[in-house]
Amino acid sequence: MATSSGADNVTIGLGRGSLRAKIDAYFAGLGQGINACGLRRARMHEILVLESQSDERLAEMGLTRERILPHVFRDLFGD
Repeated sequence: MATSSGADNVTIGLGRGSLRAKIDAYFAGLGQGINACGLRRARMHEILVLESQSDERLAEMGLTRERILPHVFRDLFGD
């Protein structure tokens, strides 16, 4: 799995869709009428670090891949 980060015009592909689309879908699913760009940018490093871990390592941390975004944004949404 190759990932890259940098300017906003860089697409970060993980699996079937881009990480940006995954984050946007997360916020849409919460029904939040906010622009996720600033939040996404501020926490992208943590998201990338977690996304790069193996499923086994995530399990050791008490996480699943599906719970990465709720974990990263838990202070905002209490999830």
